[in-house]
Amino acid sequence: MNGNNPHAGLPGITEAGKRAQADLPELTDDQRREVRREIVRIAARTREFLPDEYVVNSNVDVGVAGPRGTVAVHPPAGHPVSADLSLELDDTDFSVDADDREEVARGLAASAALQVKRSVKGEVPQTAR
Repeated sequence: MNGNNPHAGLPGITEAGKRAQADLPELTDDQRREVRREIVRIAARTREFLPDEYVVNSNVDVGVAGPRGTVAVHPPAGHPVSADLSLELDDTDFSVDADDREEVARGLAASAALQVKRSVKGEVPQTAR
């Protein structure tokens, strides 16, 4: 039965739970740079919305479904938030629309700020009514 399970792996070739290297799509160096550039642009825009205490990071990975970029924000208090962007491998252009970049960056910044607000739970005194 394990031989029929794609997650069982191939003895001596592929570890259990891992995909064979042949199953992963290939990106050219130019495509990889383009995906990375788009993810970095989103991370940079996210940083512009947040104070320096928030840590913003980005990562590009190529999985079975194609290239995927992640932008994550670790607020000074509360849980980290992230956005995963899956890009279609069939596309020759991996650029992300400016409006989409803006929407993702604003959403991440707002979610990170909300995490801080939830974690302090009223411990910050009100400055106005």
